[in-house]
Amino acid sequence: MPDSLRRFKADIFQALAHPTRIAIIELLENGEMSAGELIEKLGMEQANISQHLAVLRAKQLVVNRKVGNQVFYSVRDPIIIKVLALMRRYFQAHLKESLEMLSEMEASAEASK
Repeated sequence: MPDSLRRFKADIFQALAHPTRIAIIELLENGEMSAGELIEKLGMEQANISQHLAVLRAKQLVVNRKVGNQVFYSVRDPIIIKVLALMRRYFQAHLKESLEMLSEMEASAEASK
């Protein structure tokens, strides 16, 4: 695999390396939203959301359009939604394994008492 492709992947994951940016992408899953709607739904300061949106725009994960004084954001390519869904499945699969292992450990500890 070429190094440039690895760098590209790392850049995308770096852009997604903050829970707020993931939340923004997830909120945009069903379609575009205004910056005001994102701020309201996330319950965060405008400046904070603007910084996160700037990172997502710079990595071309979201696009924006202006209508008057409002800015609307949407996911550039829905495949990023699929990437996040796969990460959710990965988390759930490994969480299930961890919970099963914990149950076995607890059962073993109880049996040895």
